[in-house]
Amino acid sequence: MTLKPILQGLTFAVASTVLSTAAIAEDPIKVGVLHSLSGTMAISETTLKDTVLMMVEQQNEAGGLLGRPLEAVVVDPASNWPLFAEKARELLTQEEVDVIFGSWTSVSRKSVLPVLEELNGLMFYPVQYEGEESSKNVFYTGAAPNQQAIPAVDYLRNELGVERWVLAGTDYVYPRTTNKILEAYLLDLGVAEEDIMINYTPFSHSDWQSIVSDIKTFGSAGKKTAVVSTINGDANVPFYKELGNQGVSSADIPVIAFSVGEEELSGFDTTPLVGHLAAWNYFQSVDADVNYDFIDMWHAYIGDEDRVTNDPMEATYIGFKMWVQAVEQAGTTDVDAVEQAMIGQTVANLSGGTAVMNKNHHLSKPVLIGEIQDDGQFEIVWQTAGVVPGDAWSDYLPGSKMLLADWSAPLKCGNYNTETGTCSGTVY
Repeated sequence: MTLKPILQGLTFAVASTVLSTAAIAEDPIKVGVLHSLSGTMAISETTLKDTVLMMVEQQNEAGGLLGRPLEAVVVDPASNWPLFAEKARELLTQEEVDVIFGSWTSVSRKSVLPVLEELNGLMFYPVQYEGEESSKNVFYTGAAPNQQAIPAVDYLRNELGVERWVLAGTDYVYPRTTNKILEAYLLDLGVAEEDIMINYTPFSHSDWQSIVSDIKTFGSAGKKTAVVSTINGDANVPFYKELGNQGVSSADIPVIAFSVGEEELSGFDTTPLVGHLAAWNYFQSVDADVNYDFIDMWHAYIGDEDRVTNDPMEATYIGFKMWVQAVEQAGTTDVDAVEQAMIGQTVANLSGGTAVMNKNHHLSKPVLIGEIQDDGQFEIVWQTAGVVPGDAWSDYLPGSKMLLADWSAPLKCGNYNTETGTCSGTVY
C-alpha cells in the first residue's frame, strides 16, 4: 500500500473529527421553562417565563455557554398541578433539557419533585415557600419562612404593636405549612390561641364579603390586629377590593402579604391598598446601581417601560447566573457535577449585596418590608442589616427542629437527624 492513500485516509479522518466536534459544539444547551401561562397563576408566572427568556438571550449575546448556544424550551402547565409533573417529564425525556426553571406554587413543585428525582433532573425554584424540604435536584432561590414569614411577624409585633393575628391563605401546602409554623411561633411567644384566627380559601376565590366581615369583627376586640396573607394568585385582586369596599384601611387592620408584589399590584387600582405591607427579599424600589441596571435591561428586553420587576424575578436572575457559573466551573451540564459546583456560588443580588448558595440548596438573602404606595410600588420601611441564610427545616416545628440539610461531601443529605445521626433521604 502506497503512502498517498494512507495520508488521504488520515486527512479524511481528521476532517471528519473536526466536523463532528464542530457539530457537537453547536448543539444547543436546552433550558426548560416550566411556568403557567394560563389559569389562576398566569398573573404571576408569565413574567418569570419572560425573565428566563431574557437571561437566555443575554447569555447567548455574551457567547453562549461552554461554546454552545442556549435554547429555551417553554411549556405551559396551565396552573394544573398534575400537569406540572407531565410537562416536567416531557422536558426531561423528550426535549432532553439540561436544566429547568419553573413552578410557583408549592403544590406544583411537589408535583414535579418525584419526576426530578426519578430522572435526575435539575430545577431552580424561584418563589418563597414553606420550607420543610431539601432535594438534591432542586435549588430554592426564593425565601424560606425564616427569610420572610418570621421576620414579617416580628416587624408587626415590634414596630406596629400587633397582638391579634389573622392567618389568611389559599388552601394548599404553602399557606397551610407556613401558617402551622407561624402559629407555633406565635404560641411560643405567648400569644393566646383565641388571638389567632386562621382561614383558607380555594384558588381563584372571588367572594370575600363574609370573610372580610369576619376579619373586621375579629379586629374589634380592642387589640391591634393584622392579617398575615398567604393568599396566592388572582384571588388577591377581589380580596383587596373587598377590604376597600368595607373600609378596612391599613391604619385599622394592616395586611402583610407574602405573595403580592409589583406584578400583582399592576393589575388593579391600588388606592385602597396604600399603607398595607408586603415582605420580600427584593423590591423594584431598591436604591442600588445594580438594580437600576437590571430594570433597564428588563425594559429594553420587554419593550415596555411600564412593566415592573419583582422578587421572584430577582430569584430567577440569581439562580440563572449561578447555574451559568456552576456549569462553567464544572465544564459540563451534567446534573451531578453542576449540583456540587452550585454549592458556594455567589452572585451580586439586586439590593447591592451578595447572594450565596448554601450547602442546603437555599440562598442567603436580605429581608425587606415594603409599604404599598399609590403608584403600585413599595416604600421600604424596614430591612435586615445583612443577608439571612435560608433554613430548609423550621426551628419551630417539633418534627423538624432537629433536622438539617447538607448536600456537600461527605454528608450529602437533605434531612439529616442531628439527634439520631441518621439520614432519612429527601421527604416530599
